[in-house]
Amino acid sequence: MYCEGTWFVGVDTLPNAPDGTVGEAGPLTGQAWEAVSELYGRLPLHRGQVSVMYPGYPRPKDGEGEAAFGYRLRRDAAHVDGLLLEGPDRRRFLKERHAYILGLPLTECGPGASPLSVWEGSHKIMRTAFAEALQGVPPEAWDRVDLTDIYKAARREVFDTCERVLLPAKPGEAYAVHRLAVHGVAPWEDGAEAPDEGRMIVYFRPEWPTLGDQWLTAP
Repeated sequence: MYCEGTWFVGVDTLPNAPDGTVGEAGPLTGQAWEAVSELYGRLPLHRGQVSVMYPGYPRPKDGEGEAAFGYRLRRDAAHVDGLLLEGPDRRRFLKERHAYILGLPLTECGPGASPLSVWEGSHKIMRTAFAEALQGVPPEAWDRVDLTDIYKAARREVFDTCERVLLPAKPGEAYAVHRLAVHGVAPWEDGAEAPDEGRMIVYFRPEWPTLGDQWLTAP
């Protein structure tokens, strides 16, 4: 649990097979799954992240300074997935090349129960910035390029020019988010309706099996 018990991160928690099968349930199906499969191929799924938010989110994360918590509170801790912090200087490098983000809600909640937030059109700004930073670098070496500064600059442009959109969803619905989209989790609104289990969503972020240029060039 993180953020003083208001966030269960749940990375690799769901015991699913590569086709999405869990227990006696069959393989993953649905319009969103078919749409991303048509765009990117039927990629094998990793064990899903079961992200659970609880009333009071966000509260400071262990070791989180005032500036970082302020960013979480005011900007939903908005980020692009796959750019991981490394080293004592906490620089960002491309370590996970996801094809897309697929979210599947598991609990019925009100719209104020920490929904996913996405900055509309942000993937275009981020794609342009990353393409500039990685120009002339072979794809197999992209993970060695420090993307910290250009990422922060592009993210500021996103906040200045893109609309923040909240995406509350219920079981039976799904959302597919572009891998380069800036996204986060909105604060839990006072009085938001949710079961005792919290606002629970399974996320899949499959990676491409080869280190080509798909992360930048695919739709």
